[in-house]
This record gives sequence, structure tokens and C-alpha cells, in this order.
Amino acid sequence: MATPTISGFHHVAYRCKDAKETVEFYRDVLGMEFQLAIAEDKVPSTGEPDPYMHIFMDAGNDNVLAFFELPTRDEMDRDRNTPVWVQHIALRLGSLDELMAAKEHIESKGIDVLGPTNHGIFKSIYFFDPNGHRLELAADTRTEEQMAELNRVAPDMLEEWSKTKKAPRHAAWLHEMIADAED
Repeated sequence: MATPTISGFHHVAYRCKDAKETVEFYRDVLGMEFQLAIAEDKVPSTGEPDPYMHIFMDAGNDNVLAFFELPTRDEMDRDRNTPVWVQHIALRLGSLDELMAAKEHIESKGIDVLGPTNHGIFKSIYFFDPNGHRLELAADTRTEEQMAELNRVAPDMLEEWSKTKKAPRHAAWLHEMIADAED
């Protein structure tokens, strides 16, 4: 049996508190186009009675961010065993200028924004949507040489991490570069 050939994400789906509020946020704050809505009283894959509204937002380049509103379920919450900074949706911007303009726009909507944060190969800002999902907007700053080196050491880093559960130092140069840039 052949391994599937993945050509990208069809869509990524999360839960939302209010479908209309979510569409308005992603449209007005992030400029995403509202593509479509699907509503059912039964889950197509299981036949389970569970009414929902499923909305789809265009995230650019044939990427779709989708949400489900589930009015008969317990109020949504996040995974309390996972730190808030871990689970997030990261969206790409084309340049650092776009990142800074986005920060200004988002803050003008009364939304608290953290950053920009320098990750060495990209810079990003962070904020929350009305559902409590953490969002990241990122602009690449990487070079081909940096990415080649990070790709080269990735298998060794993973193997060392798997054995020790301690941060390997194979890419310490990246963090040292960030510290030098901030001095």
C-alpha cells in the first residue's frame, strides 16, 4: 500500500463560541474572506445528532481556516494541561513592514498584541481571537544558509531530545545570534 502524497491542508478546524463573531473578527481584523458556511443537525461522518455551524475563512494561498460552533455542547475551553503559549495558529505575512503594520492595525481594534518577538529565522506578534485561540503573525527573516543548517541538524536534535528530554545545542547559534542582535 502506497504512502499518501499530501499536497497541503484542505482546511484546519477549531471550535468557536459564536460563528458570526468569529467571521467578523477574522474578516475585519485579519482581512480574511468568509468563504462558506455549512450547517447540519447531524454529524455526517458519525450520524450523531449534534447541530453545528461550520464556517470557512480564506487564509490565502488555498489555505482555509475553519471553525465549528456547537450550541448544544458544554462551553468551550482550552486544554488546561497545555500552557497557553503552546497551542496557536500561526499565519504568514510577506515582510517585516507588513508585520509592523498588522500590529498597529490590530492594536487599533483594542486588541493587546505581544511582540514583535525575534525567533532568529522569523519575527512574530501574538494576540488572541474572541474564542481564546492564540494567534501568531510571522514574517520570515531567514537565509537559505540558516535553513540548510537547521535542516541538517534536525534529525540529530530530535534523536538527542528523544533520549535526554533536554534542549540540544545543535542550533544554539540561532539564539546567540538573537542575543547579539539585541545588544
